[in-house]
Amino acid sequence: MKRGTWARHPLVAGHKDNPDVVRTAELEEIGMRRSSVYRRCLPGGPWRRLLPGIILLHPNEPTDEQRLQAALIRGGRSTMLTGLWALRRHGLREFPEPDDVHILVPDEREITSSGFVVVERTTRLPAPVMRGGLPVAPVYRAALDAARRIRDFETVQALLAEAVQRRRCTPELLDKELRLGSQRGSALVRRALQAILGGAESVAEAEAWDIWKLAELPPAEWNVRVFDERGGFIAKPDAWCDDIAFAWEIDSRKWHGEGDGYSDTLARNARYTAAGITFLQTLPIDLRKEPDRVIEDLRSAYRAACRRPRPPVSYRP
Repeated sequence: MKRGTWARHPLVAGHKDNPDVVRTAELEEIGMRRSSVYRRCLPGGPWRRLLPGIILLHPNEPTDEQRLQAALIRGGRSTMLTGLWALRRHGLREFPEPDDVHILVPDEREITSSGFVVVERTTRLPAPVMRGGLPVAPVYRAALDAARRIRDFETVQALLAEAVQRRRCTPELLDKELRLGSQRGSALVRRALQAILGGAESVAEAEAWDIWKLAELPPAEWNVRVFDERGGFIAKPDAWCDDIAFAWEIDSRKWHGEGDGYSDTLARNARYTAAGITFLQTLPIDLRKEPDRVIEDLRSAYRAACRRPRPPVSYRP
């Protein structure tokens, strides 16, 4: 086919509904020679080579969306996004800006990582969900695929905590996937997941969970709702010891120290006092900077709660 003919083909004619990212094989099918395709991708040319066999039909830097599309094209049939980019498509944000595009492909697929694409072959390919028109792994799988590649514990903890706190998946699903999936890079993930399985819903609560264990106090319930004897709601403490009616609150200055958050905190504390509940407030920064003092505060408050009669309050998960 002469240039004048293929140049008018809808695939390359610049129609607004045409894809920006195509396979080299598709261009050959409309009559282009492979040498002509790659010549047009040279510096100063009208196109750009994104990945082996994958062309961007303009010379500009690819957008994030075009990079995602190129990665899925490279993976072929049954490919889906996973890791940080998949979590972004699910609406999660508590992690670093994604860079490389992580994809899952069937284990029998002979394909390797290249350029900005990280290819993971798997025998446990989950059913994808569509987000923004692209197939992505479910949150529990995407979160663990991302976490296994992160070497900072706090980032791993924040990522998993957000997935649970925003009700995108359950701790039990994460735990099951961790046990059944790859164990490579899972040490930090297992450590972070322990606190979440215990009931922690945020990074600060996970750190508090560790402090509670170091204090060697009896096990506590986490994030349960506490009610007075008439069934009136009192609070949802971060940690709750029901046998002595003791509450521990991790109160950040950002939320509890100003505006409506401050008013809500004062009202909550008043309800604790009226119900006869012993409670302790701790700043998240103290968990990290002064753990020994926090442990002593916890033990002292716990002993104070033990010395007075238990008030008639109850809790529900």
